[in-house]
Amino acid sequence: MALTDTKIKNVKSKDKPYKLNDGEGLYLLVNPNGGRWWRFRYSFDGREKGISLGTYPDVTLQAARDKRTDARRLVASGVDPSAKRKEGKADVINTFRHVACEWFSKISYTWVPEHAGTTWRMLERDIFPFIGEKSINKIAPGDVLAALRVIESRGFAAHRACQVCGQVFRFGIASGLTAADPSMTLKDVLRKKQKEHFPSIIDPKELAVLLRAIDGYHGTFIIKHAFKLLPLVFTRPGELRHMEWTEIDFKTGLWAIPAQKMKMRQPHIVPLSRQAVEILQSLHQVTGSGRYCFPSIKTGERTMSNNTFAVVFNTLGYKNTMCAHGFRSTARTLLDEVLQFAPHLIEHQLSHTVKDTNGRAYNRTSHIEERKRMMQTWSDYLFGLKAGCKIVPFRKAA
Repeated sequence: MALTDTKIKNVKSKDKPYKLNDGEGLYLLVNPNGGRWWRFRYSFDGREKGISLGTYPDVTLQAARDKRTDARRLVASGVDPSAKRKEGKADVINTFRHVACEWFSKISYTWVPEHAGTTWRMLERDIFPFIGEKSINKIAPGDVLAALRVIESRGFAAHRACQVCGQVFRFGIASGLTAADPSMTLKDVLRKKQKEHFPSIIDPKELAVLLRAIDGYHGTFIIKHAFKLLPLVFTRPGELRHMEWTEIDFKTGLWAIPAQKMKMRQPHIVPLSRQAVEILQSLHQVTGSGRYCFPSIKTGERTMSNNTFAVVFNTLGYKNTMCAHGFRSTARTLLDEVLQFAPHLIEHQLSHTVKDTNGRAYNRTSHIEERKRMMQTWSDYLFGLKAGCKIVPFRKAA
């Protein structure tokens, strides 16, 4: 006799599991704990087989009957419903989205948080809507190109997105989920990247005006200190924002940045001038009890926003003419052209790879005493500019 909703609702559990048949292979398995499972029993290639169709009441009587009908149609067409279901699960595991998630979990822990966040947002916004649900071994170059063209239509270069897709495909190849990387054929058809230069000020007179503007900025205590310190250390903005008190040694005047925070994944040492130490000691009175030197105003568990520097430069009237990263170009130029320091010391302090005469990369402690002198001279020079001292003329390259 076919089941009814009333009969199922009034069913009682027993000491042992028992079945309530609905007909045509569908039955409800009632367990001693009260659980009620829909099952479909069928014969395929001469063997009795069965699959689960879900639990009641999540799967209603009518929904279970619909699933039974679908399964019977598969059997009639020579397809094993159990094998079909396994293929479907495999398809989920093999989707580009699933493989990308696996790849991201394996590699993102080595990245700085900003890079990891930017990469994942790019995948979710630009790539997954196009190929996220496709099986990775069925994606053609044209599928990837369609996603990249949308990025280009917004006025952006798509090379970074293509590179990330390639990394996911190669992870899939290594995992045995696909045999090819369709992104490899797309590099020559993408719009050429325009070389970007961070806006920076390299004229000493203009720099003096900027430094005085920073001193006069009416912002929060933490942001003002960040802006005062950044020109003195000229690290990448993200490295400064993620500065932690445990990385600062006030006795030696050194800031030791661990490898995982650096772009090139190499530890880096920044000598701190007297002026830089004074700024940090003042800041320590306010944020020294927490982890970060420059925490978010909302919560000390995060750093200040990566948009903070851009907002302040806009407020000061330097939109498109100066940025936080630009202090690196400023320091590189003036330390060489005006203060006459050796280029290899400057490059080393910029955390660029510098090699010795034997082709070996210097370690982070190389030339530390010379770099200490350079960083102190640099701070003295900036404070002199700010105070209106006589400015050494900028020597333009011939």
